[in-house]
Amino acid sequence: MRPENREGVSRQILPITLIRTVLNTGFRMVFPFQPLFMAELGISLRAMTRMLAGRSLIGVLSPLTASIADSRGRKVGMLAGVGLFTLGAAVMVGWTTAAGFLIFLLLSTFAKAVFDPSLQAYLGDRVPYSRRGFVLALTEMSWSGAFFLGVPLVGFLIKNTSLLTPFLVLAALGLTAFMVLMVMVPADGPASGARPGLITNFGTVLASRAALAGLAVTALTAAGNQVVNVVFGVWLNESFAFQVAALGGASAVIGAAELLGEGGVSLISDRLSKKKAVLVGVLANSASALALIVLGSTRWGAVLGLFLVYLTFEFTIVSAIPMMTGVLPEARATLMALNLATISLGRGLGSLAAAPLYARGFAVNLIFGAAVNLLAAAALRFVVVKEK
Repeated sequence: MRPENREGVSRQILPITLIRTVLNTGFRMVFPFQPLFMAELGISLRAMTRMLAGRSLIGVLSPLTASIADSRGRKVGMLAGVGLFTLGAAVMVGWTTAAGFLIFLLLSTFAKAVFDPSLQAYLGDRVPYSRRGFVLALTEMSWSGAFFLGVPLVGFLIKNTSLLTPFLVLAALGLTAFMVLMVMVPADGPASGARPGLITNFGTVLASRAALAGLAVTALTAAGNQVVNVVFGVWLNESFAFQVAALGGASAVIGAAELLGEGGVSLISDRLSKKKAVLVGVLANSASALALIVLGSTRWGAVLGLFLVYLTFEFTIVSAIPMMTGVLPEARATLMALNLATISLGRGLGSLAAAPLYARGFAVNLIFGAAVNLLAAAALRFVVVKEK
């Protein structure tokens, strides 16, 4: 990496992380406040889980657009993602109904699916693999930041104003983020000067066994987490009568767990093999899910158990991101887009399974999640990193 690139990226880390925090807040606020959205908008649990499944599954189509970062440049991809997010929040502001909420879910998911791989490819172009775990982990702190800061703020706004206010704030922040990116990120294009087509980009990924194995790892870990993620707010509410303020507080605890997981990656993954870090995370996440079966018998035990589940999951998924950026450098943005698409697929399948499993008890969700994680550990052995 040239010195001027290193200096430029260093200045961009904070604003990029803040922008991602806004996008992630819009994505993540649904789960802890799911009972409230259901009550205010007249949505049943089964209908909500189908909406969430649709939101996740639409992410499977994201590489059709996200590969634009390989063909037209990383900046174009990032701007497209922020633009979609802003549009989705604006729709909910103007149409605060179940249908408007569904449109927001779909557009905010599509936004992340376009923005994230474009950003990851942008940083992958400019940061050496030996330091990429640290830099990407810093930007991934936006994921925990959304739960630690953004979601409690959403709860405060809903409690003290109305359901509409958070969407109005998100739309304004999205517009601001678009203008910041326009100024901050330099125009770019394909490194070779050529413009590889969609079919070429996809063919490169699909011909790589290592890339396909990596995609299987992330899809399975996402599915295992989602069967817990979709229903934990309902479980807390039904088991311990958690209301809006308490759900926001639980979200902050989970956000803190994820922040520690991301911090662990920033400190460890560049020293330890990123592949080994993923394996440690997957096994620890399975153990945490099983431990929650016992810990979940009390109010504070439930919070502690969720803390461990989200800590280990975040460590796993954040370790996987720098690993995947080094698997196929010649089609990096397309692979990262497909990586997010398979995560969306895993989340979609996990969302569909969550309600039927929950009908038999939350412990069934936890056991299922642990078993799926073990399948991810088996797929990891076939991942080979090209870039060193």
